[in-house]
Amino acid sequence: MNWYLAKLVYQIVTGEGRHMPQFDIQYRLIRAEDSGWALEKAQILGKMGETSFSNVKNELVRWKFLAVEDISRIASLDDGEQLYGQIVEPGDPGEYVAMTRAKARRILEARALGQ
Repeated sequence: MNWYLAKLVYQIVTGEGRHMPQFDIQYRLIRAEDSGWALEKAQILGKMGETSFSNVKNELVRWKFLAVEDISRIASLDDGEQLYGQIVEPGDPGEYVAMTRAKARRILEARALGQ
């Protein structure tokens, strides 16, 4: 058996959909004999994750599964093993660095508070 990392994409639609488009990106760990079976399992998980509910404004919120966008075999499950990587080309590198550092500070602050 092998381990795979699957990237599932959902579209979140609230009411009539007249809102800022929202998508939920999920990374799921899949165990399968081969990539074909891993893809099939990821698609099943994606469909099972579809849901709908009413929000506090009594609007229908739907999570629609769009696709398995990527599936990658994980060579090994070792401490420090890279599971996913992405190269970004931001429009404003300074803003990107500042945002990254701000997120890191929040993690450190939450850790210091015992959260």
